Amino acid sequence: MNTKYMKEFITYPDIAIMLILFIPLMGYTLLNALYIGTWIAFIIGMATYAMSEYVIHRFLFHMKTPTNPFLLKWIKRLHFDHHADPNNLKLLFLPLWFSLPGFSIFALIFYLITGNFQLMIAYLAGIVVYFMYYEWKHYIAHRPVQPLTEIGRKIKKAHLWHHFKNENYWFGVTHTSVDKTFGTYRDQKLVEKSETAKNLEKRT
Repeated sequence: MNTKYMKEFITYPDIAIMLILFIPLMGYTLLNALYIGTWIAFIIGMATYAMSEYVIHRFLFHMKTPTNPFLLKWIKRLHFDHHADPNNLKLLFLPLWFSLPGFSIFALIFYLITGNFQLMIAYLAGIVVYFMYYEWKHYIAHRPVQPLTEIGRKIKKAHLWHHFKNENYWFGVTHTSVDKTFGTYRDQKLVEKSETAKNLEKRT
């Protein structure tokens, strides 16, 4: 791995801030490392983001083009503009104003279910860990970086098909399991090239 890309990733402001926020979350989680419930909550947090990655991408980020100017500006920054300019670093990462409130909502729901602050922190740490993994996989999908594993290379190819072949398939960024479950993972040779893959606003 070229250290240039690793440095570019970890020093990008939104990523750097998320890493800083992760330190106290993980530190508190490790204080309770001997309690098995801590790790169950941590794994549930990771699983939450792994699933939400697909759901948010498919149903929110690929919403029908809104007519409300504010909502259109909002979704353009979150995703539409990323399709128009896939390699633009400023459009590659999810902004903190979207991620942090989302994480807070997930954490609040988890706390209301469990009533346990310690487990909530472990759950939140799990979300942030998987989120950083998601951002890294998304980053290398759009950078001239060759993933080290065969599965990593396949996931990168699928994400690039989503951008350059057809935006209605291959929504997973870190995995293809949910795509395969819901029928949005297809042999790219059997999928027609979409005229709106780079312009989501023009979809009908």
